[in-house]
Amino acid sequence: MSSELRFDGKVTVVTGAGGGLGRAYALWFAERGSAVVVNDLGGSASGEGSGRAADVVVNEIKAKGGKAVADYNSVEEGDKIVQTAIDNFGRIDILVNNAGILRDKSVVNTSDNDWDLIHRVHLRGSFVTTRAAWPHFRKQNYGRIIMTSSVAGIYGNFGQSNYSAAKLGLLGLSNTLSIEGKKYNIHCNTIVPMAGSRLTKGILPPDMMEGMRPDLVAPVVLWLCHDSCADTGSVIEAAAGWVGKYRWERTKGMTLRESTNDPILPEAVRDNWEQISDFNNSLHPKGSEASMLLGKVLQDLMEKDANRAANLSPVEQALNWRPAPVKCQVSPKEIILYALSVGASTTDKDGLRYLYEGSENFSPIPTFGVILAQEALSQSNMITGGMPGFQVDLSKVLHGEQFIEVHKEIPTHGSLEASLSVVDILDKKSGAVIVANVEVVDESGDKVISAQWSIFVVGAGGFGGKRNSEHIVPHVDPPKRKPDASLSYKTSIDQAALYRLTGDRNPLHIDASFAAMGGFDRPILHGLASYGVSCRLVLQQYADNNPALFKSMKSRFASPVLPGQTLQVDMWQEGNRIHLETKVAETGKAVLTGAYIDLKSVASAPAPAPAVVSTGLLSETVFAEMKRRLDAKPEVGAKINAVYQWNILSNKKPAASWVVDLKANPGDIYQGEPKGNKADCTLTLEDADMVALVTGKLNAQKAYMQGKLKIKGNIMLTQKLQGLLKENANL
Repeated sequence: MSSELRFDGKVTVVTGAGGGLGRAYALWFAERGSAVVVNDLGGSASGEGSGRAADVVVNEIKAKGGKAVADYNSVEEGDKIVQTAIDNFGRIDILVNNAGILRDKSVVNTSDNDWDLIHRVHLRGSFVTTRAAWPHFRKQNYGRIIMTSSVAGIYGNFGQSNYSAAKLGLLGLSNTLSIEGKKYNIHCNTIVPMAGSRLTKGILPPDMMEGMRPDLVAPVVLWLCHDSCADTGSVIEAAAGWVGKYRWERTKGMTLRESTNDPILPEAVRDNWEQISDFNNSLHPKGSEASMLLGKVLQDLMEKDANRAANLSPVEQALNWRPAPVKCQVSPKEIILYALSVGASTTDKDGLRYLYEGSENFSPIPTFGVILAQEALSQSNMITGGMPGFQVDLSKVLHGEQFIEVHKEIPTHGSLEASLSVVDILDKKSGAVIVANVEVVDESGDKVISAQWSIFVVGAGGFGGKRNSEHIVPHVDPPKRKPDASLSYKTSIDQAALYRLTGDRNPLHIDASFAAMGGFDRPILHGLASYGVSCRLVLQQYADNNPALFKSMKSRFASPVLPGQTLQVDMWQEGNRIHLETKVAETGKAVLTGAYIDLKSVASAPAPAPAVVSTGLLSETVFAEMKRRLDAKPEVGAKINAVYQWNILSNKKPAASWVVDLKANPGDIYQGEPKGNKADCTLTLEDADMVALVTGKLNAQKAYMQGKLKIKGNIMLTQKLQGLLKENANL
């Protein structure tokens, strides 16, 4: 036999060493020259009570001339156990985590306390004690650790769900420590012992208890802790003088898809289960080999994709492209900015619904969903750079068609995820049409929005592709009759500059030189701005401004709009489908054609008043405030009982007219000419003078005498307006 394995000069800590396996370990280490810390709380097999069992073992060691000290701390205070070794022997070299208890019950009868106590002693106790020893091991560049698992942990055992889970957890802990400790010469191995002890007393018959003595396992632990043993991360089973080693085995398995873009189905798993489960020519991965093997599977799929892509046409490459999903955040700020960019105003009926996060019914205009879906286009750089096989020149891009469907209420706060796929590329000779779908899901995976872009790229055609697509959501022409309703909105000169802040920063909409490259003499309004304005006006007319009634919207973009022009939306109702056509009022040119909005239902609402056209005048807010006060106190209007017409000038030219009708029941304030009752008093003045007048900066009498304020009709009626204006001015 070769030379004896010695541990002279080493210090060993053994937990749970008052009896059974722990006692055997302590006696063997002491006999072979190690100083030993004999730790034992002295409790029962179920973890109750305490005692001085450690003293008995220490006395046995000392009686044989060995060095030992007792420790009575719980393994949950492992730092104190390690400190006992440092205080008495100045170091620690070996840690045998052996302490354990049992609380066996079937899973349905296992209490939280039964579960937690087993884990605290076995798993957490081993972790805490090892963590306390680790810095000492690193400092001296040496350490040996034993974790104690069980066949119950590896295979399971009836009535031991708590114990089995903790014991298998120790194996995982050991595997990780063996990896982390390798460069510091710290080895960690797992012993799976079967021996007669207080935990098996009453379970094993007496003759088996004798045949499976703890001293038949201890030599295996000594070898694993010796300097000359190179093993780390091993799992060793020992019982009755028999010793064996575990290893992991895995079938070769099989890959159930041909491409990284392919899904797999449960049926594919079922149909190939026999081969998946075949252990002939099985593999025995070690450590990180398992993840490396899986990485190789993915690498092979990617190589197949690359080889396949090399043989694809440019269009096929683009259609096979699947950029990674992108995150898009939703907050009231983005919702309000979008609403402003498509013309929502605090002067609108229910305007605060879109503009004030404190509103009871605060929600986005449904076409805000396009902004969220657009993140997938923006972050994939599809429009600004292109995609595999198909490059795109941003200055040549025109928005052809747009579709959106809202499947679930768009949240006002939260994170969504948008995924892009190119479903078709059409050859229109003079250009190419890219058809792209985007799906937006919420954090629970539910689909919130579906959107489709048809994008025309000037000059990119002529590649011999098909001209039509079955993937495009079709547009629908309106009925051949006069519109059932028509509403207008005058865009501001800065409408495109504002809309850019929602995400589409294409210079075409603000930079004149870039617009010229696209064939326009000045920057144009985003097609999606006209799209959003049209949606808002349809909801006003047919949904009582309730976005929850919106289902979907489709439109073609026919011609550009210049910021400052007026959008006129003509509408036809056919059941729950509202056909619409949007045109520039000043030129009659169609902007959105083949368009429709599908509603879940049409709200029954009174015929709307003529749309308020934003004038851009300062005095517009004055009339909005007057209307707010009139709505709040209609009795004030009833007392005045007169009709006023205000003609507002800008640089001496007529800019807008407002009617304050206090004869109507209830009173009303609106833009335009009187409808019904004739004006009793007409007032004409400049926009700036109107604001100065109501804020008290301009005296009404002086303004009248200087010709700044012109009054026709019953001049005395002007005094009665105090009721609506007295909070701001003296008129």
